[in-house]
Amino acid sequence: MKTIYLHHPIEAKTLKDRPTVMALGYFDGVHKGHQKVILTAKKIAEQLDTTASVMTFHPHPKEILRKPKQEMKYLTPLPDKIKKIEKLGINTLYIVQFSTSFAALTPQQFVDDYLIGLNVIHVVAGFDFTYGSLGKGTMETLPFHARNRLDSTIVPKLEKNDEKVSSTKIRELLMQGNVEEVSNYLGDVYSVKGTVVDGEKRGRTIGFPTANILPSDRYLIPKTGVYAVKMRIHNTLYQGVCNVGYKPTFHNNGELEPTIEVHLFSFDQTIYGEVVEVEWYRHLRDEQKFAGVEQLIEQITADKQQAIDFFASEESQ
Repeated sequence: MKTIYLHHPIEAKTLKDRPTVMALGYFDGVHKGHQKVILTAKKIAEQLDTTASVMTFHPHPKEILRKPKQEMKYLTPLPDKIKKIEKLGINTLYIVQFSTSFAALTPQQFVDDYLIGLNVIHVVAGFDFTYGSLGKGTMETLPFHARNRLDSTIVPKLEKNDEKVSSTKIRELLMQGNVEEVSNYLGDVYSVKGTVVDGEKRGRTIGFPTANILPSDRYLIPKTGVYAVKMRIHNTLYQGVCNVGYKPTFHNNGELEPTIEVHLFSFDQTIYGEVVEVEWYRHLRDEQKFAGVEQLIEQITADKQQAIDFFASEESQ
């Protein structure tokens, strides 16, 4: 897949000679709804014997337009989004730098410069996609702005359990700790990449050595608590339990940033500095403060057994 970064005003050299079918959207998460849009574009491209492309935007429009400016947490930071879209078999990915000048484009300017100018012959987007200043352009107005220069397909709302499959819904589930349900909307298990860094090394003193994970990007981390997870190290997955939180037995809540600590079963390698990926499978319990270390050890032992039982039942199905 060819990845092309666009900055406003668009440069003439980015123009493509070959016609393309383009999927439009922000696509945070590249969830099942997003996949439906992208794969629809791919199918139409195959029917028309031409290329399939995707246009996305970075950073999130809210980061630029919201006042005061506020950094977003992402389901799929840009490197992850690129990889997920590439796996869907797309030929070209356009990443438009979202800026105040780009946001000020009229719907007509967006269509002329970023669609017709890129030789797009067919646009595919979700029913709620908007474009141009203040989102005044919609999929219903696109034929008017296109002036018969391109066709369009609106992908209807995809629902799960009578709810729209959306990034907002997935974020809501993560903030509830409901990581099991997330995969039903995402189409895959939720994961976070990061580097193993030095921690307080307290876990090894109580018989549960942990890997302290520093996220590699601004991921949305599930709510504080204990989870059954798997951690990918050098393309091998290991089962474990993860604590997200402030370690209230040892610290006053609010003093520190929440940490991600993973205890792996049957694992004794030194992995400081390694880039790993944590996959979240089940919320086991909320974080809690214990009266002492013995009580904490007892609970971690129970957490570990609960996670082992969970994975054993998953594998037996």
